[in-house]
Order: sequence, then C-alpha cells, then structure tokens
Amino acid sequence: MTEQKFVELSAPPDAQEQGGVEVLRASVVDGAVSVALRRSFDDPYTWGRLLLDLAGQAARVYALETDMSEEEALERIRAGWEAQGLDPGGLN
Repeated sequence: MTEQKFVELSAPPDAQEQGGVEVLRASVVDGAVSVALRRSFDDPYTWGRLLLDLAGQAARVYALETDMSEEEALERIRAGWEAQGLDPGGLN
C-alpha cells in the first residue's frame, strides 16, 4: 500500500488576520468523508445555518470551476440531501 500525503486547505484570510476557532474539518479518505468538529454553538440551529451557507459556497465553487451553473450545483446538492432523507427545504 502506498502512503498518500494529506493535503489541507489554508485557513480563510479573515481568520488568519483576525483569529478565530476552527469548527469543522472534513476530508475524503479512501472515498469516504472523515469529519472532525467541535460543538461551537449554544443552539444547534446555528449548525443548520452553517450547513446551508456551506452548500451555497460549494455551489459557487462548482459554478466557477465547471460548466455547471450555481443553480444546477445547488440542485445536485439538494438531491444528495434528499437521497439521505434530509430536508433541504430552506436551501435556495
């Protein structure tokens, strides 16, 4: 088995300048998602808002890096949520 080097993202520029606390780190390992997170918020409601924001940012990245529109990418993300039995009703 060959060892694969871990490739990580840099912290966002505003976090590098102003400081902050990392709340989520997700990696793909052997095709599966591996996640580390800290509770971070008093109310889990805030995680819903964070996940919705992440979906929007992911859709924008697809729009910038592929032929897919942001709307198409968001719809594919929504389809993935629905396939897992999650309710992405507020995703727009």
